[in-house]
Amino acid sequence: MSIRPKKSLGQHFLTDENIIEKIADAIPAKKGDRVIEIGPGTGALTGALLDRFEDVVAVELDQRAIEVLEQKFDGLEIHHENVLEVNWEELSIGKEKTHAVGNLPYYITSQILFSLLENRHLLADAMLMMQKEVAERLVAEIRTKDYGILSVQTQLMCTPEILFPVSRHCFSPQPNVESAIVKLTFDKGVLNCSDENLKTVVRTAFNQRRKKLSNALKPVVSKDKQPKGFDFDKRAEAWMPSEYEKLTARLVEDGILT
Repeated sequence: MSIRPKKSLGQHFLTDENIIEKIADAIPAKKGDRVIEIGPGTGALTGALLDRFEDVVAVELDQRAIEVLEQKFDGLEIHHENVLEVNWEELSIGKEKTHAVGNLPYYITSQILFSLLENRHLLADAMLMMQKEVAERLVAEIRTKDYGILSVQTQLMCTPEILFPVSRHCFSPQPNVESAIVKLTFDKGVLNCSDENLKTVVRTAFNQRRKKLSNALKPVVSKDKQPKGFDFDKRAEAWMPSEYEKLTARLVEDGILT
């Protein structure tokens, strides 16, 4: 029961049993919690999840993979959907805690990440396989080349942690990059600003990261209206995530953002 991986879907099936067991063991789900697997493919990780947890739900786009899953796992709840269009509230309703897990297609990793962050109030955590380079951006510290939009938004909305690397030899077909398992724990409180306003400020700041923030942020706030208490002579990579949240909240308070 196997299928040929589709390049158009970014499919790289996990084959290493040790890595599969490590991922499943890292999910902190308790009795009564729900585990949602993103893109299970032919079910290499699904089997390990079903061995450990009583409430497992799969979200899969590939009809061929769904047919394999239905043959392998009798009674598995499968949603034939694009994960970027899934209703997380419907999937998690009635559960005290919901945990997401998945081997993410590299070409839409950022989009899936932002979708999970947007729905963080519905999730306890997410255990995600992704390109190592992207994983390093999530946990990057200020004044480093990896620190950027993903770093700021992720660190404000959750606690990201790289658990362990995964070699390209653990997949079929082998990807051209190394991977890593990242755990996102959604333990941060509500932001003092909206997600949309925060995105606007952060993306504007990093769009011209070589410039001082006084110049980079001009599309959002003109120099003569930049509030006091912020060092706009620094570059985007020199500000902590919390400074972006404070500035965004201040711009809303001053009526510059609505």
